[in-house]
Amino acid sequence: MLTIKCSGCKRKLWKYRKVGPGKVLRCHKKRITRQFEYKELEGKVYCACGRAVGIDKGSYYRMIPRSFTCSGLKDNK
Repeated sequence: MLTIKCSGCKRKLWKYRKVGPGKVLRCHKKRITRQFEYKELEGKVYCACGRAVGIDKGSYYRMIPRSFTCSGLKDNK
């Protein structure tokens, strides 16, 4: 389970179940298990501090590189 955080203010955005090796390029909405502080406006995902961290693509968020950090373990299947 990964914890996705804003790289600017270090606030927690959500807990995410990452499957497979590699970088976090997308966050599928059905794999988000817990939500913290973020908002969706005009097709983008913003932290509470105002930094854009992703783009809403329907069933997933396409993450913006270097706008977020993640910690925790991935499920390498």
